[in-house]
Order: sequence, then structure tokens, then C-alpha cells
Amino acid sequence: MRGPASPQSWFVNRLQRLRTSSGSPTQAQLLAYDENKVLTRSSLSDLLAGKFTKPPPWERVAAYVIACVRAAHAGRIDLSAEAELARLRGDHATLTDLFESTVRQARAPAARSPGSGTRPATYRLPPRNTSFTGRDAALRELRQRLTSGNDGAMQVVHGLGGVGKTQLAVEYAYLYRSKYRFVAFVDAEDPDLVASQFASLARELGLTEVSSEQLVPRVYGALLDHGPWLIIFDNGEKPGTLVDALPSGDLGSSGHVIVTTRLRGWSSRAGVIDLDVFTRREAVELLTRRVCGMTTGVADRIAEHLGDLPLALEQAAGYMDYNHTAPEEYLALLTSRLEDMIALGELAYRPTVVVATLWQLSVQRLEIQQPQAMRLLELCALLAPEPIPLDLFSSTETLNAAAADPVAWDTTVGALAGLGLARRGASSLVLHQLVQAAIRAAMPDDVRTDARVDLCRALLAAVPHDIHGDPDARSRWQELLPHVLVVAKDEPPAECAAETAMLLRLASTFLLSIGDHPVALPLCERAFAIDESLEQRDAEVGFDLITLAQIHRDRGAPERARPMAERALSLHESCLPADSPAIATDLATLARIRHLLGDHEAAVPLAERALRIDEAAYGPDDPYVSFDLIALASIHLDLDDHAVAVPLISRALRIREASYAPDHLYIGYALLLKARAVHALNDPTAANLARRGALILNTRLGRTHPKTEDAYVLANCLLKRDSSQGHGKVVAVGEAYDTKSRTDQGNTSVTPHPPHFQVASTGLSAR
Repeated sequence: MRGPASPQSWFVNRLQRLRTSSGSPTQAQLLAYDENKVLTRSSLSDLLAGKFTKPPPWERVAAYVIACVRAAHAGRIDLSAEAELARLRGDHATLTDLFESTVRQARAPAARSPGSGTRPATYRLPPRNTSFTGRDAALRELRQRLTSGNDGAMQVVHGLGGVGKTQLAVEYAYLYRSKYRFVAFVDAEDPDLVASQFASLARELGLTEVSSEQLVPRVYGALLDHGPWLIIFDNGEKPGTLVDALPSGDLGSSGHVIVTTRLRGWSSRAGVIDLDVFTRREAVELLTRRVCGMTTGVADRIAEHLGDLPLALEQAAGYMDYNHTAPEEYLALLTSRLEDMIALGELAYRPTVVVATLWQLSVQRLEIQQPQAMRLLELCALLAPEPIPLDLFSSTETLNAAAADPVAWDTTVGALAGLGLARRGASSLVLHQLVQAAIRAAMPDDVRTDARVDLCRALLAAVPHDIHGDPDARSRWQELLPHVLVVAKDEPPAECAAETAMLLRLASTFLLSIGDHPVALPLCERAFAIDESLEQRDAEVGFDLITLAQIHRDRGAPERARPMAERALSLHESCLPADSPAIATDLATLARIRHLLGDHEAAVPLAERALRIDEAAYGPDDPYVSFDLIALASIHLDLDDHAVAVPLISRALRIREASYAPDHLYIGYALLLKARAVHALNDPTAANLARRGALILNTRLGRTHPKTEDAYVLANCLLKRDSSQGHGKVVAVGEAYDTKSRTDQGNTSVTPHPPHFQVASTGLSAR
């Protein structure tokens, strides 16, 4: 049979579509590109004419695919051999099913009676996945919705590619198969494929001589006589592409429809269940059950690297099983070579599918239809798998024009969400880490370099430089820090080496402000190494050095910090004006270091000079001046000059109370320091000052934070007013605060100088 609806004509159409996509090579060209000489002139002619009465050998079809791809590459057409082989492999399997259905129909013209046995009759239902894991809640929800009777007989399972939508639908069919008399599985990725399968389904139901116009209604009419029934439309696109194949009207109790899809746009047509990745428990369960020798600890780390994506976990299990790779060795490969590993491994139930090519068709569509969205996807692929603020891209050279037009930008961002490549929030996008890895793996080196340069500059424009003075700096840095760390982790392109160094230094300064010294240190060391490798970077090298000095000082190594601070001061005095606030930063930092080394007398003039520079630069009531005042006061406290220290602290407190919210940490730290100072002068207000400071720390840091606990100890000691034993305790607590750096978490003794803006060779740089 080779009529218009025959298996042969359908398969030839699939072959011709590939040939057209590859530039319509002639048969002679295809034979020339068949390097293994699998094809002959006659076999190729028969294949393209549909002259076969059984499925042609897969080797012949594969040779045809490779020849088409080589012809495409010769014509500079970008086609993927892996993707085309996977697609034609699926079509070849469908062709086999169509032929088998035709043979069964010829042998038994009368329709099988669905439901005549204890199990339902099925059409193309894939084998059950014996390794199916978890999803109990999703299966229950799907069943409840389908049987609710409230227009719920059609449900759409939506989710990221590889999340297990098909496996969920198939598992549902087997789990509830006793509830149905007929179950059909339709590959809905292509409308032509759907039409061919409905023709085959019609024959399965005993329908003959059905016109194409009447095919779908006749199939549903036949199913009404054999209900309840279930049809799964797998990998459907938008509702419009399936409108002719979906049932019209109320299904009632006669049947159920499940559609699996990566695309949005179904909510007006059916109920939608959003399927997410595995829970970590489910991911660990799958790996420990599938892989011999897998421990829960290693499974947890593998699942983390794979983002709990079910298909990736199955692929990993298949790889370890086939190669006899120990779980620890696989984890090491995954950690160092993620982009390579997602292309390796095989699924028992989908042998042609791997994570590396899972989203390839969506990406190809994006490239052709919405190139700006493709650029956005490439930029996102080089960022962290965390929420990406959309306003970041208004500063990118590649996308600033699209971002400036609200409609163009909305459709650009919406394309990624619509194709299931990203989740869209109110002002952010989130990509799964394996989507990012797959996109990165396919990016040419020059595209990747350009994207890194673009992102580096955009991030530098987006992060707050005034980390202490900007009230929104902390929240903005917490939002952008993961992306800064990812973009700046590798050796930077020469075009953005200076910007990368500044990003690293700013990130280090922020981490210092929240007390994360172990992470801050290597970042600043990298910034220093980059800046020293570039020419005319004396000011920036000084900024790197003073930040390194602050980190080492706060890590309890003032002796290591001192030469760095001294060199920073020397560099800045040689290239910046004498009244530059950056020099004040160096002076205040060096003063604190000398203070910690016990050289209090030398520390005083340094701190006093820093105070004079900042007062002249910012005015006497600027918050930055308050840091200098506290730094100078803390030195006088260690010199037992309490009468000198108290007015300095009082002035700093007044500045902060006028500049910050009443419960700001900087006010809390100043209150606690003042409590220590006035207590030494036997001032009865000390206990109340300490109590107020402790309450602020409790509000901002939480009751269990070490700084809060120390503050409560100080307050309680002062409240008890034990003049002998209590005084000893107060000194100890005060000294604990005294050694902290002046950062966003702060301290009561106040130490490091705050950031300043200094016009240097690269412009404004926060110090």
C-alpha cells in the first residue's frame, strides 16, 4: 500500500524534509557524501520513492542522514548529525509500528474489542519504565484532576525537557490501566506525525475507508463505544498545532486526554500540571537503586551537579553501568567536565536522547525565529543557575536596544519561557544548570568570548560600588554575586581584564563587609594579580592591596597586613591628590593595623589625618566621617584615654542617628562601643546604651548570632553593675568587639575605613 496516507508516503515526506533542510542535494551528491558506500543508486532511489514493503534497514536510513548532514555542512548550513539521527530514528520506529498495524489489520479486518480482556487494548504505548522513581503526589494529582468531572478530562503536563513528563504519563497509564478499556500513545511533536498515527489508530479500531477530513471525529466516535479510554499526546507544542487532533466538546466520563509539553499557552484549553525536577530524596533514591556501590553522600553530590533532572540522572546511571565507572570517579568527571559528560550515557527507554541535545530543536527554532532571544539565552548560559535580574541586560551591548523597547523585550524574554528553556519571574529569569551547560557546549569560542566581555561590563555597571554608603548595596550584591563569581572565575579575555579585576575586588569588598573572609581573600588575590599584569594600574593595585590588608587584618594577621597597607598608601600618595579620600582609607586601615600590633602611639596621627581628609572631602557630618571618629576613639580606648574617646564616639553616634534608620547596625555598634567607654568613666547610662545596642543586633542579626550574644553579655554585665567581677567581664567583651573590622556587619570598636570613591585611571572605583 502506497496511497496518500500510507506509511511509505509519510516516511518519504520525513526524508524529503531533511533533504530540503540540507540544501536539496542531488542523488549524485548524496551518493558522493556516503563515504562508507552503504547507499547505492537503486537503493537510494527506492528509499526516496517509497518503494519498500517493509521498513528499510536502519543502516541505510542512517547513511542517508549522514550524507544529508555532510551536504548541509558543505553548503554552510548548520545541521547536527546527532539531532537528525535521533529524529529519523524515532520516525523509523514509528514507520515500523505503522507497518505492523497494517499487517494486523489485514489479518483481522474486524476491530478488536477493546476491553474484552482484563487489560486494556493499547496503541503504541511505550514499555513501562521499571526504574520509575517517585512522583507519587503528581500521579495522584493527575488522577484526581482527570476524574474530577469539572471539565478536567483533559490535562496538560508541562515542564522542562528531561523533567520526566512522558515517563509520568506512561506510568499513569500503567498504574491505572484497569480503569480504561483502550489506551493510545500519540507522538505529537509534528502535526504530520499526528495525522499519520490517527490513520493507523483508525485502522486499529476497525475503521476503513475514512477520509482525512473525517478521520479524527470518526476515531473519537469509535472510542465512545469502547470507553473509558485514554489518549496521551506526547511532546505537543501549542494548542493550535493539535487543534484538529484533540477532542471537541465535553468528554464527560467517556475518556481522558493527557498532553505532555514543554511549551506554555495551554491554560485556556485544559488544566495544567507543572512538573518540576526531582526532589533531592527522589534523585538520591534513583541513583542508589540503579548504581552498584552508590552511597547516599555521593548520590547527593551527583544530583546537585545534575540539578536533580530525571533524564540526566538516568543518563548518569546508564553511563556508570555501561562503563563500570565507580560513583566517586563519575562525580570527579562531572565536577571537572560537566559540558562533556552530559553528552555521554544512554537511557534504556530512549537510547537516542542525551541531555546535550535535549533542547537542540528549541534552540534551532529560537536562532531562526528570534535571534535576539538566542543572544539572551547565550548570555544567560554563562551566568549562575540562580535568578538572573532582567535589568542586568539593559547594560549589555548585545541586548540594550531590545531591552529599551518594552514590547520587543517582553517577547524576547517570553520566548525563552514559552519554549520551556527558562522560568520567568516578575523581574528575573532562571535557567536549569544543564540547559546552561548544553548551550555553553554548543557555543563557538568567539561567541563565548564576546558574551563574557559583554557580561563582565554589564555586571560592573550593575553592582553597587559604594558598598557601605548605598542603602540597597547589600541586597543588590546578594542578588548579583553568584553571577559575578561565575563570569569572573576563569582567566578573563584581554578586552575585559581590567573590568574583571575591578569586579573581583568589589566582590571581595562586599564579602569582607559580611565577614566571609575565606571567599573574599582568593578573589582579591586574583584581582591583584590581574592588575599587576597590566600597565598603568598603580591606583588599582593600591586598591587591591588595601582590601587585601583589611582581609588579613580581620583574619587575625595584622603583621601580614601591614606591608600591604603601607605599599597601598605609598602607591596612592604617588599617583593621587594628597587630599584624596582613597588615601584616607589607606591611613585609617594602616592606623587600625598599627593599633592591633600594639603601636597605639603611631596609630593616632594616622587616624587623625584620615579624619581630616574625610571631613574636608565630605563635610563634618557625613557618615564616612563617623567611621574615622570611631576608629580614632577605639585607639584612645586602648590607650585608656576614655575621656578623649567618649566625645568622638558621641559625635559619631549623632551622625549615624541622623543618617541611618533607627535600627541600623552601625548605630547598634556605636551604642555598644559608647557603653564600654562610659562604663569606664562610671557613667550609669552605660547599661541602657548596651541594652539598646543589643536589641538592634538582635533585630538585624538574630538572637543566635555571636555578635548578638556578646552584646547581651555586655548589657547583662552592666545591668548587674558588679564593680569588680563585672568590670573584668566588660573589658573582655569589649575587646572581642574591638578586634572586628568595620564592615556592614560592623563592630563596636570600628576599624577599617569605609569605601570611598576616587577618580582613578579607570574612573570611579569603590574603596
